[in-house]
Amino acid sequence: MALRFSIDHFCANLDKYADPGSTRRLGLITNPSGVDSKLRSTIDRLHETGRLAALFGPEHGVRGHFQAGEKVQAYRDPRTDLPVYSLYGDVRKPTEEMLTGIDALVFDLQDVGCRFYTYLYTLLYALEAAREFKLPIIVLDRPNPLGGEIVEGNLLKKEYTSFVGYPIPIRYGLTIGEMALYFNTIFEIKAELTVVPLDGWNRDDYRIEQSISWVPTSPNVPKGDTAFVYPGTCLVEGTNLSEGRGTALPFEVVGAPFIDGEVLTQALDGLDLPGVRFRSTSFTPTFSKHAGEQCQGVQVHVLDRVTYRPVKTGVRLIETVAQLYDQFAFLKPPAGGRRYFFDLLAGSDQLRTLIAAGQPLDEMFSAWETQQEHFKAQSEPFRLYES
Repeated sequence: MALRFSIDHFCANLDKYADPGSTRRLGLITNPSGVDSKLRSTIDRLHETGRLAALFGPEHGVRGHFQAGEKVQAYRDPRTDLPVYSLYGDVRKPTEEMLTGIDALVFDLQDVGCRFYTYLYTLLYALEAAREFKLPIIVLDRPNPLGGEIVEGNLLKKEYTSFVGYPIPIRYGLTIGEMALYFNTIFEIKAELTVVPLDGWNRDDYRIEQSISWVPTSPNVPKGDTAFVYPGTCLVEGTNLSEGRGTALPFEVVGAPFIDGEVLTQALDGLDLPGVRFRSTSFTPTFSKHAGEQCQGVQVHVLDRVTYRPVKTGVRLIETVAQLYDQFAFLKPPAGGRRYFFDLLAGSDQLRTLIAAGQPLDEMFSAWETQQEHFKAQSEPFRLYES
């Protein structure tokens, strides 16, 4: 069966989901990744119904042109003249004022299947707002680009909760709709939630680009290959290495001015990690870390998405650089801050502490496996799709 997005089903059955014969006014949380099977924007599809009343934008904005971490303010959308409220500025949860005149919230964002990605917490906060202001919320499901069978990484410790992580694994193996069901029940939000399911997606689909045209989910996740390495190489953001921002291959290349690419490549290939090879490369970022400086490092080439483990690969990459180069460092907490950004991504201080001390990671990885099995059992009731 061909993959069919939930927005297609939602628009074809609008009265079923938005009250027959009503003029229910919808607030839409979306960005450019919200498209139908013919790549038409969800904004345009719902605007045509006459029921769309307001737009809400996550990180990177409704039209997706803001860089990572850049705060966005409220404005009017030039194409529809609808108000656009930012959920990545001074406010991250829809307020009562923003929701005035809204009868239901619709959420349509393509996720990347990774704990760090802020769209997950835009969803979580939207669920909380829906419960608080007694609004129904409808999540239009989308495929997980990492597939839905494999879970990787540790469960984040509660004291490290932030807008880049809640107590779930790094790679959680659920769709955005399944995560909505999980959050709503396990976190005891209890919003009036409806998930509109996908048609034609299986949990063992690791190449959704062959079923759909990939729409960049954010400026630095331009393609499916990027999404697949992201759960591991995003950890590099908490170090003095470049994760490739400001290049044509964000998160696929990692390096720094002090690295010898050939030496690093040989060391990483010697680990014999499954489903991946490394290639020595050089690059000069145009912005972000080491902007304007020539860096050497590696490009991560995924050969087999089924056996490849992005989280462990990213961890081993950082560990290897730390072993080879005294210049490697974890970025310090900001002035007045207590938490290393790396720890917020890693979900605890354990990984950073072990790498800094040159200690083996095998025992940690074994503990992670136990946590993964716990999450898989806990999330099983919320899985909507078969393999």
